[in-house]
Amino acid sequence: MNYFEVFLLALIQGFTEFLPISSSAHLILPSIVFNWQDQGLLFDVAMHMGTLAAVIIYFRQEIVLLFESFLTSILLGDSNKESKLFLMVILSSVPACIFGLFIEDIIELYLRNVQVVAINTVFFGLLLWYVANNVSCIYHEYEIDWKKSLFIGISQALAVIPGVSRSGITITAALYLGFTYKASIRFSFLMSIPVIMLASAYLGLEFVTSEEFVRKDLLLIGVLTSFTSAYICIHFFLKLVNSIGITPFVIYRLILGFFLFAFLFLN
Repeated sequence: MNYFEVFLLALIQGFTEFLPISSSAHLILPSIVFNWQDQGLLFDVAMHMGTLAAVIIYFRQEIVLLFESFLTSILLGDSNKESKLFLMVILSSVPACIFGLFIEDIIELYLRNVQVVAINTVFFGLLLWYVANNVSCIYHEYEIDWKKSLFIGISQALAVIPGVSRSGITITAALYLGFTYKASIRFSFLMSIPVIMLASAYLGLEFVTSEEFVRKDLLLIGVLTSFTSAYICIHFFLKLVNSIGITPFVIYRLILGFFLFAFLFLN
């Protein structure tokens, strides 16, 4: 990979990782337009490191509060809403870790293609629109229990399939359960941390045991670019979503999906 490829792909990854528009759908576009080859484990590790750092730093105060409350509940038996939310975040990450680990090879062999991405981009975009416009959203994130947490966690597990969108499906699931936009997005972001952290560790282990050549300059560019774009994305998404709603993202997904279908038809 050259500098331009690394910068563009990391920029795309950072801006799309936390929006409900599917990062995998966007990362496949450069390979279509420019006929680029697979970026390899090095770049995957760099992108995950950057987006992970962005969400941790942005929510650092909330993460510290949740973790401290959890430790207090363990050491002193003083459970509160923050310690409960911490447990629900951890619980919600379990299905995705199990699901991703066992079907990784199947996804690589059969589901990582333009047709699957196009179908999922459109279908799950319409599902998000339907849920957002037909469910009363009244609950906040502290009202989540283990059943709701597992339900959202199972939906997150589906995001290992290209085109689904991790943030899109988890926000959809939370809205379906009656949580507000703010609560759904906040919980979606928080529950991404354990999953991205474990994915980074897994990819890092694969990379260490592989024979892939390391270029530290490209690694640094990938990390910094994905971090910066992800941080900006999180900041503006949280500010805009309450005023503009979900519909603009659904429309964008439909346009992207139809573009991918057009590519399939013409080729």
